[in-house]
Amino acid sequence: MGSAETLPRLSLEEYLRLEEQAECKSEYHGGHIVAMAGATRNHSLIASNLLRGLGGLLPGACEIHGSDLKLYIASLSKVLYPDVTVICGPPAYAQQRKDLVLNPQLIVEVLSDGTEAYDRGDKFACYRQIPTLREYLLVSQRQPMIEIFRREGQFWVLSYAEGLDAELLVQTAGAPLPLAGVYRGVEWDLK
Repeated sequence: MGSAETLPRLSLEEYLRLEEQAECKSEYHGGHIVAMAGATRNHSLIASNLLRGLGGLLPGACEIHGSDLKLYIASLSKVLYPDVTVICGPPAYAQQRKDLVLNPQLIVEVLSDGTEAYDRGDKFACYRQIPTLREYLLVSQRQPMIEIFRREGQFWVLSYAEGLDAELLVQTAGAPLPLAGVYRGVEWDLK
């Protein structure tokens, strides 16, 4: 086999034009397009339960979005699709595009075997560059457990809740989030 072909870098505008017509979602990483994999039933169910559960707790000034909303991190020239995004106050947009937000206060990622290392590592490093971000939730699919990282000054502090009878305080919502609701209907692996 020959050497790998180098793909040309795309501008943000070129990516956005392609993404408008694409059948599948892709992220933008500084000129390169990264295809996104589909989700399992449990992943989709947990994300839907989070939208319902968190959405019911949020104050009126906040809005909640699923995985179709694009998040732009200008300092890194990245466009990402978080599983859940919460914006409190008026949304700020990049390039006057209402599909490209800049100012989430809370981001949630439902962990998958293929993305867990990325969600915990490089993706979290990207999210930490967002000045408005205050909380980052990592939601397990393997067991009823949610980890929450909160920005406290220049540090990110980890807390977690585990078990179906547990609750996790989400400061953005100003209320505890019951894990039983997040995991409603999930079929646990018996392996």
